[in-house]
Amino acid sequence: MAALFPEEEYWLLSDQNFSVPSDCPANLHSGSGPAGPGERFWWLWGLHREMMRRGVDLFHGTDFAVPYMPRRPAVMTLHDLSPWMDEAWQPTADRIRNRTPRLLQLGLAHMVITPSEAVRRAAIDRFQLDPARVVAIPLAAGETFHPVDAPPSPTPYFLFVGTLEPRKNITRMIDAWRESRRHSAIDLVIAGRVREDFAAPTPEPGLRLLGPVPDADLPALYSGALACLYPSLYEGFGLPVLEAMRCGALVITSRDPAILEVTGGTALHVEAHDPAALARVLTEVAQNPAQYRSIREVTRKLAEGSTWNLCASRTRDVYDEAARRFSHA
Repeated sequence: MAALFPEEEYWLLSDQNFSVPSDCPANLHSGSGPAGPGERFWWLWGLHREMMRRGVDLFHGTDFAVPYMPRRPAVMTLHDLSPWMDEAWQPTADRIRNRTPRLLQLGLAHMVITPSEAVRRAAIDRFQLDPARVVAIPLAAGETFHPVDAPPSPTPYFLFVGTLEPRKNITRMIDAWRESRRHSAIDLVIAGRVREDFAAPTPEPGLRLLGPVPDADLPALYSGALACLYPSLYEGFGLPVLEAMRCGALVITSRDPAILEVTGGTALHVEAHDPAALARVLTEVAQNPAQYRSIREVTRKLAEGSTWNLCASRTRDVYDEAARRFSHA
């Protein structure tokens, strides 16, 4: 966004420490956290004072929150509704569960952004929001995600990329892979951090746990996979699916509504709660990989239509609408 609109100034503000990449545009800045004891109440006082110091005209809360005092236009991003759907999925999200609905009901977020129409519809229904206040803006995969000619793996593999947590359906995925491996010797490679509340899988022959993988290494992993698996129980978007698609990978994923939006129905979709069905698809892909080449090409071309520039431009339009609503409030 800063690169698209160089005439504007953008500030990254937080009460927590964070790092900023060194190659940011000159109009993208990072602020400081609370300046004193009174500013420890970040959402009530501290953030407002920091925005005054920086001359901020509009606030975008990218993680379920906006300031408690409506002194300027505010936009909130709702990534998904997982905190309210199953507490086991987000056991540490009590503050979000309690605070976010109140902020929405009080109208403190003049506009709301969701990453998919599925989340948009669910948010409107759950929080009784004016549909005109809620806009779905799809995410994108970076330009570095494209097919890569990587050295062939010694053993063919299926790939999962993502945080290891309950709603990612890891256990059923491993059960399905284990069943399919009885018919074809295909490894399962799992890349991603293990969340603290999730028990890491026990290593076994053919199961490779890579842990967190740098973004720069992911295109080669995606490109070299026999297929990328993402049988998630619920998603707000499913960014690894789009990344895999851009790399020309065959995607085997669930029928989650948001994921269906991302793939346009072009991936191989399987019922998330049916490991036997997933195992059958894995076996078929392992035994007949050539017949899925056309699907890879269709999904790759579809994914190329999603760009961060388009996402940023549409987000900037939402800022204008939030400012208009604030001025007429």
